Order: sequence, then structure tokens, then C-alpha cells
Amino acid sequence: MNILDQFSLKGKTALVTGCRRGIGYAMAEGLAEAGADIIGVSASLEEDSAIGRAVTALGRTFTGYSCDFGDREALMRFIATVKEKHGTPDILINNAGTILRKPAAEHPDDYWDRVIRVNLDSAFFLTREFGRDMVARGSGKIVFTASLLTFQGGITVPGYAASKGAVGQLTKAFANEWAAKGVNVNAIAPGYIDTDNTEALRKDPVRSEQILARIPAGRWGRPEDFKGPVVFLCSEAAAYVHGTILLVDGGWMGR
Repeated sequence: MNILDQFSLKGKTALVTGCRRGIGYAMAEGLAEAGADIIGVSASLEEDSAIGRAVTALGRTFTGYSCDFGDREALMRFIATVKEKHGTPDILINNAGTILRKPAAEHPDDYWDRVIRVNLDSAFFLTREFGRDMVARGSGKIVFTASLLTFQGGITVPGYAASKGAVGQLTKAFANEWAAKGVNVNAIAPGYIDTDNTEALRKDPVRSEQILARIPAGRWGRPEDFKGPVVFLCSEAAAYVHGTILLVDGGWMGR
């Protein structure tokens, strides 16, 4: 197969969680640009969403859903609906997430529970339920959104750090079992990206300056920086890539 053809996702369907904005939006758009049809879901996805319009403008189909991934019953209903209406997608992007900030000694139970349910539990259940069918089919691509806090501890976000550390291990655990069965499981770890999740840091002049000073690329990342990496991991070009956590961080972790 020609190398450029290996990156084509024509004829594929991708389920992208957390697609309404930021990194998830860019991932969904990038997959559509590569030829995939998109099933998108976010906690509050509008019927006429911006990402839906962007995908259909590319000549691909978009089906949108809203689901609170912190509600396990709602999550399982969503999974059943997708299977009934679409079957199991070729690609699963576990991108939905949340972050709640409070110093560790004051970090409330509800913060911890909410972050773990959304960031970790939902990703596990989605991967188990759709991945089971991918294994039976003998093909599939699964990509988790990890974080720099998959490797580092962070400050005032113990629940987020714990969830993203676990996402890294979950990626490897699934890959170890499914690599020989035709299913690629990998993760992308964003660095400091200009999204809603980092708004508090970007507005803090001291922390923002400290962060920029450490990034070799000399800038905050942009959501569109994730189009290439996600298309690669979801394509035949990454057929022999399993259990990898791909850093997209402007060089932060190499500093």
C-alpha cells in the first residue's frame, strides 16, 4: 500500500467523546478530513453543533449525542444506543474529561468522585464494551487522551492526576491483551494546550510565564496540533504501534 494511502480513513467510522470543543473538536475534524464519518458525543452537544457543521462541510456524516459521562447509567444507555443504531465503530477516541482544582488537603469528595467517573470510569466502560466487539471482529483502533499528569503529579489537581495516571496504565493493559487480536490501543498525552482546561493557568501571569519558559517550542499548544497524531494512530500507518503514549507537548517532557 502506498504510504499516503495508509493514512486514509475512508470508509471508517469514528466515535469521538468530548468533541464539542478544544482537542476533541480538532480530533473529530482531523479524522473527518482523513475520510472518516463521525459519531460525536459531549455532555452538552447542541443539535446543530459547530463540529457537526464542520464535519458535514467536509462531505462526511456526523451523528451527535449528549451524555453525562459521570452518570454510569446514562453512559451505558448511550453505548447501547450507538451499538443499536451504528454498530461498533472502527475507531474509538476516549477524549471526554474534566478537571476540578482544589489543594489536596481541601480536595472534596465530590471533586474526586466526579473526576474519576468522567476521566477514568467512562473510558474503561467505553473501551470494554466497544473493544469486546472489535476483538471479535479482529480490527479496531482505540486512542485515549492522557496528559502530562500521566507522568507528573501536578498542583491542586490530585483527582485529575490520579485519573490520567490510570489512563496511561489502562492503555497498556488493554494493548497487552488486544494487540495480537487486531486492535490497536494507544494514547495521546497533550502538553499545555490553549483550551478551557488551562484557562486558569493562562490567566495566572506567574504560572503562565513559568510554563512558557519550560516549553522548548516556546508557545502553548493548539487543538489543531492533535489532528496529525490522532489520524496517524487511527490509520494503517500505525499498524505496529501498541500501548504507546504519544506526547504532543512542544518538548516539555524532554526538557
